Amino acid sequence: MNRLYQALLPLAALIACLSPCLAQEGALENSPPKDITPDEIIKRFAAKEKEFKEAREQYTYREDIDVQVLDTGNEGGGRPEYREVFDVLFDDKGQRIENVVFAPQSTLEQGGLSLDEGDVQDFRHRLPFVLTSDEIPEYNILYVGQQLEDELHCYVFDVAPKQIVGKKRYFQGRIWVDDHDFQIVKTYGQAVPEIRGKKGKEEHLYPKFTTWRQQIDGKYWFPVYTRADDTLHFSLNDIHIREIVKYEDYKRFGSSVKILYKGQEIPKADQKDQQKNPDQQQKPQ
Repeated sequence: MNRLYQALLPLAALIACLSPCLAQEGALENSPPKDITPDEIIKRFAAKEKEFKEAREQYTYREDIDVQVLDTGNEGGGRPEYREVFDVLFDDKGQRIENVVFAPQSTLEQGGLSLDEGDVQDFRHRLPFVLTSDEIPEYNILYVGQQLEDELHCYVFDVAPKQIVGKKRYFQGRIWVDDHDFQIVKTYGQAVPEIRGKKGKEEHLYPKFTTWRQQIDGKYWFPVYTRADDTLHFSLNDIHIREIVKYEDYKRFGSSVKILYKGQEIPKADQKDQQKNPDQQQKPQ
């Protein structure tokens, strides 16, 4: 988030806000995993994450983003806010698109903030964080223990980028991996890098957030809710913000029907030629 340097009234005293208890969390146990090594866990969840990432690209869903500046001292006039709701869909050529359904004019500037390109990337990629086998070499991953999240028994890892390369953005924080499906079910941390400067210089700071996942179609753990409630410590003053992002209405895109001929699936390019053949069958997936 980019701090706008302009004359602002002093902010009211910051009031700490606790994130909602979306999961009953047990105590962190600093015990080694049984019958499996941390490296094996990492390999297994990274492979699952790659599968999950590819699967999510085949789903449509709605993303609802709400960012507010809190404690401005002007609650009666409404909080400075950025709001965007868009549907992730496919066009008639099967290309992935975003269809904005609600996007009123942002008023964040009234609270001294504006969104930057890093925020846009984070909403799409960092908040619903995915750590695949392709990305593992970019991170240091440290096993820290085991913990219950509701009824899920999880392995817990701390994650940090080995180095910052160019303008690429990374995740730094903690992940919880379900010991049954070996998929990430919760993340807590921050998108990095940040840019801090002296007074009067442009700064880009980002809040710590938690993302919870939920099992979709009985197989994939997709992100469903992200919440950040944090104070950004700019050089001029502190700004208290809250972000809530919802990912809703997941639906798998595409037909669930396979066209078979003599027990073999027909390539799509050949299906039109086979449609008149009486031996052709249709079989649900």
